[in-house]
Amino acid sequence: MSHSNSTSAIVYAFAANLGIALTKTGAAVWTGSGSLLAEAIHSFADCGNQVLLYIGMKRSARAATQRHPMGYGREAYIWSMMVAITLFSVGGLFSIHEGWLRYHEPQAVENAGIALAILAIAVVLEGFSLRAALGAMENERGERGIWQWFKETQSSELMVVIGEDLAALLGLVIAAAMLGLTMVTGNSLYDAIGSMLIGALLVVVAVLIGREVHSLLLGEADELIRDAVHSYLEKQACVSRVLNIWAVSHGNQVMVAIKAELPADLSVGEAVELINGMEKQIKIDHPRINWVFFEIDNSD
Repeated sequence: MSHSNSTSAIVYAFAANLGIALTKTGAAVWTGSGSLLAEAIHSFADCGNQVLLYIGMKRSARAATQRHPMGYGREAYIWSMMVAITLFSVGGLFSIHEGWLRYHEPQAVENAGIALAILAIAVVLEGFSLRAALGAMENERGERGIWQWFKETQSSELMVVIGEDLAALLGLVIAAAMLGLTMVTGNSLYDAIGSMLIGALLVVVAVLIGREVHSLLLGEADELIRDAVHSYLEKQACVSRVLNIWAVSHGNQVMVAIKAELPADLSVGEAVELINGMEKQIKIDHPRINWVFFEIDNSD
């Protein structure tokens, strides 16, 4: 995915979350709602997360150096992991803690009707942010389902933005439901339970994002590119046998290492010319591939 699409998704998310956070904070103070306070904390955490994602995206685009010859592409994953940790702690655990305190020391919820109206506005703003992020995702998702894309994407920034937006929308639904029950029953414990449920939701989303980003940090294989390159090489008359292929993601770029057997009667010059031609075509077919290392061998 291009950096311009990532930037747009992050900017939309930041603007929406900032407006929502300020609105929720005012409503939480006015009504005394624990669910609304949990949602406000979540939105402020999301604002900080967008800043971290933007920093990570810009730093990952730095040019390669002698010390880092493959560039800084994976740095985006580090900042995305920081976001997952923030979402887990500031967003999730703090909301659970706040709900737990309110459950044991109930506080009256006032002006719940106003709070519900504000939640409705927040749903609309969050929907705009999610729509922008999903639009950016469509550029790279192809025929894959959303869950499959989530498992396979190397665009950690977009993964985080979509995960946060989905969690935010579900959190708003929970907050609205718990406030509604509080209004109907007059029991503020429902509001406290809502805060804990929202916190648990954020913890689950943070763990899912953290697990995927951890895999990217370790160096995740791009199976689609690997299989496509394998298929291409098998069709080449000059390739006797494909022995092994690695296609490892490095940010938005991919490093491909090939081990293949060529006819034994080729001269060195002929082999070099054929390999250069195949490497050039592989890069043309797959623009994300930035490095191709081709090793000639006759054994696995």
